[in-house]
Amino acid sequence: MNQENFSAEQSLQVIHNMIERAKNQFSENGHLYLLWGWVVFFCSVAQFVLLKFVHYEKHSYVWMATWLVVIYQVFYLRRQSKKQRLQTYTDKMMGYIWISFFILMLLAGISIGRIGGEEYYKLIGPIFLAIYGVPTFLCGIFLRFKPLVIGGIGCWVLSVISHFVPYDYQLLLLSAAMIIAWIIPGYSLQKRYKTQNS
Repeated sequence: MNQENFSAEQSLQVIHNMIERAKNQFSENGHLYLLWGWVVFFCSVAQFVLLKFVHYEKHSYVWMATWLVVIYQVFYLRRQSKKQRLQTYTDKMMGYIWISFFILMLLAGISIGRIGGEEYYKLIGPIFLAIYGVPTFLCGIFLRFKPLVIGGIGCWVLSVISHFVPYDYQLLLLSAAMIIAWIIPGYSLQKRYKTQNS
């Protein structure tokens, strides 16, 4: 169509379509959701087995594996930022959401750790599950991606349930949360990314 034949309304529609296309250009490939989902899933199940069946005193040591994932993530994100030519508003906001999540998890861990004893075990599961729901829900809203929104709400529901469950079974609720919040959405994100970028 010739540029001169464009009405003001058509021009606005073209601009609107370009903005929508840019907003929907999907850079989230689900990799980190899957990585963290599976790591937390296996750590929580492993800790449950060590605690309930093996009766190993230092059962929480399985979580040391997450530090390896943190190191991997730093290098992964650095490599991704070099590859990505344009960082969208959504990308920036999601970065801030996950930084806030990390800081909140750290502060909650330190605060609850100071309580110690039986109270520590009563609180850690419900609080961590509630915190897991926040970035999951917000990222779902920013990405307009319903599986993450549902996953965030699922974490909050499991957080409420965990108040009525002994600590060892809270670990299984945590593994269930990972399936709902990060693993299933991670595979869906991966599929969506491949479809949009093929």
